[in-house]
Amino acid sequence: MLDEIKINHDADYCFTTRLSERGCVVGVGDGIAWIRGLPSARLDELIEFDDGSMGLVFQLGKTLIGAILLSQKHGVTAEMSVIHTGRRLEVGVGDSLIGRVIDPLGNPLDGLPAPEFREFRNLEAAAPLIIERDFVSEPLYTGSKIVDTLIPIGKGQRQLVIGDDGVGKSALTLDAVINQRNRNVLCVMVLIGLPRSSVAGTIEALREANALDYTVVVVAEANALSGFRYLAPFAGCAIAEHWMRVGRDTLIVYDDLTRHAQSYRELSLLLQRPPGREAYPGDIFYLHSRLLERSTVLAPEHGGGSMTALPIIETRQGELSAYIPTNLISITDGQIYFDSKLFDAGMLPAIDIGRSVSRIGGKAQHPAIKAASAHIRLEYLQFLDLELFARFGTKLESGVEEKLQRGRLLRALLKQDRLAALSEESHLAWLLAYSSGSLDRFSPEQAVALLPALFDAVAAHGLKLDTPKEQWFTILQVFFENAS
Repeated sequence: MLDEIKINHDADYCFTTRLSERGCVVGVGDGIAWIRGLPSARLDELIEFDDGSMGLVFQLGKTLIGAILLSQKHGVTAEMSVIHTGRRLEVGVGDSLIGRVIDPLGNPLDGLPAPEFREFRNLEAAAPLIIERDFVSEPLYTGSKIVDTLIPIGKGQRQLVIGDDGVGKSALTLDAVINQRNRNVLCVMVLIGLPRSSVAGTIEALREANALDYTVVVVAEANALSGFRYLAPFAGCAIAEHWMRVGRDTLIVYDDLTRHAQSYRELSLLLQRPPGREAYPGDIFYLHSRLLERSTVLAPEHGGGSMTALPIIETRQGELSAYIPTNLISITDGQIYFDSKLFDAGMLPAIDIGRSVSRIGGKAQHPAIKAASAHIRLEYLQFLDLELFARFGTKLESGVEEKLQRGRLLRALLKQDRLAALSEESHLAWLLAYSSGSLDRFSPEQAVALLPALFDAVAAHGLKLDTPKEQWFTILQVFFENAS
């Protein structure tokens, strides 16, 4: 019986010519390998070296191929053979990543066993089609007084966070992630080019706030190769995109895209691509547009999920007209601008309300908060102009002095400490209290000191955003009568 099976097996086997391409490494350096002899190689294709190392095809030339080294087993050297894999770079996705710290390839960085994946997604993918998208209609609350009331963000929006180094941009996005607890929003934090101490501090803050229960952290440290820093935001986007496609709401933070652009410039120069303005390659705009266009809200028939993006970009001396900032401003749906002068003056968060805007977030803002904050922005900007005029020492009319006092009160109310996120009901409480004039008889310091008790009273009475406004004013009136 065994002989018969063997005979049948041999009869089915046929000899044929098998063709395969095998390239040769010409040179290696700075995380780049130059290869000759793979004429049918494709961009973004994985290639394998003889020692088991992996690379990613990144540049196609007439005679040579440039590849990013992704992993090295024993060290890639010249004259080493290279073969095709026919596969594109993928990252594991799914709920097994929640609470994990990984690199752009999905390898664990938290000392725990490697996560088990049932699904994989390509790092590079086409953005959802127009017919697959829906209008931004639901708010995403960050817990920040200024953002949630004056610069609202909707689920599926791309809101740029921009400003000089060290003015609180990362702190705002970290607070936004922490504020998504119990809101059924999954978060992805992509940390690009940060020193290890900053990465450790961010992870520890997430752990102390129990935010790792719904967050994935993708890390490409400052000492990582340029290829890893280039791939990090695409890996994070693929992870969040999977959840969006299955109907979940997600929030992704890119911290920050300035270092991402610099890593892409470094790769491009190493691969001898023609440099353009500020030595960036000509397709630097496409680099970020194809990344951020994947953030949207899907129509119900296509899953109904959403991906909200908070990309961070760094300016120098507040220059908004620089090359990379202007590119990102044109791609996103608005910007939250941090001013170093406000930061130095102790106005925290140091958000410049005049230069910040949310182009579509107002459509997602709750009607109660939208109505209560409608005049706040204009009143605050007028106060800043009046305050500048009053510095000349001119004698002011009584009406102007009242506006200055209310403006100083509003400025004090807008201040907020880190990790002190407020609920949407708390936002409405202080807005109504300010608009109704209930806080006018208090000094700014006294008014700020009253806010925690006001928020507790609102929570104790179970007030919600949809509660009739008459009931809100009744509770506020009783509270301030007792306070006085």
